[in-house]
Amino acid sequence: MRNQTQIRHHRTLPIQQSRSHLWKEIANHKYLYVLVVPTILFYLFFTYVPMYGIVLAFKEFDYSKGIVGSPWIGFQNFADVFANPDFSVAFRNTILISFGRLIIEFPAPIILALLLNEISKGRLTRIIQTVFTFPHFISWVVISGIVVGIFSSQGLYNQILFLFGLENQSVLTNGPGFTAVLFLSNIWKEAGWSAILYLAAIAGINPEIYEAAAVDGANRFQQMKAITWPVVKSTAAILLILAVGNIMNGGFDQIFNLYNPAVYNYSDILDTLVYRSAFEDATGFGFSTTVGLLKSVINCALLFAANYFIKTVAKEEGL
Repeated sequence: MRNQTQIRHHRTLPIQQSRSHLWKEIANHKYLYVLVVPTILFYLFFTYVPMYGIVLAFKEFDYSKGIVGSPWIGFQNFADVFANPDFSVAFRNTILISFGRLIIEFPAPIILALLLNEISKGRLTRIIQTVFTFPHFISWVVISGIVVGIFSSQGLYNQILFLFGLENQSVLTNGPGFTAVLFLSNIWKEAGWSAILYLAAIAGINPEIYEAAAVDGANRFQQMKAITWPVVKSTAAILLILAVGNIMNGGFDQIFNLYNPAVYNYSDILDTLVYRSAFEDATGFGFSTTVGLLKSVINCALLFAANYFIKTVAKEEGL
């Protein structure tokens, strides 16, 4: 019995020491922890506390009773969501637009970063980087006004077509044309900003490696393939995982400011459906919460799947 007591004492002693060491470290760096407190409080009150509202997916919300007092209805909201024809259209559009962003938009900043890296360092490079980065700081409200001004019936695009004797085209009310505008406008707005991450990774490459490759007879393309791309690839893998984990978010800000009823069949996504169901159609908060919950579950599953796939590929390639 005495030996067992000694064993327990020896086991708890390291734990107590580690806790004491932890509190000492916190006390020594207390000002750093104070700086972290606002961020912790932000995520606590605006991210974790609102998660309690998920229960509305299993309740029939009653304004007079609130979230807690509203009656439970099981999976009825899920049945209503899957039976709603607008949900199937929005789900399809979300998948198509999001995968289109991965295929068309995701490589754009990588290509831009590789091209900018090939430009000789100097004032021209800084000017080009500023030009490509600036659109990121313009809100979609402003950009939507620019896009509508360009592609409206009397806009710049149709004025150019008129000069060449071609018929006017209503791009913003044509499904495929509107989808193309979504991709192109988002590339114009975000490619330069996203390229900064890849340029930062490229900046860590020792210039002597390029010089050694040039001495060995490697041209610029071969240097890019053998030196630059392996560094960019690891950064791209991380961003790809995050992009796949965010695939059910089709880009609410952009689509909400640009779309119209004429292109709902091509552009209505889950986020815009949730907005209309909560604030326009009076479908109820149960319906919108259920759609949001389904989105989050699918995003989480895709995030883990992408992470597993990237790890598997990296292991096979010996990275």
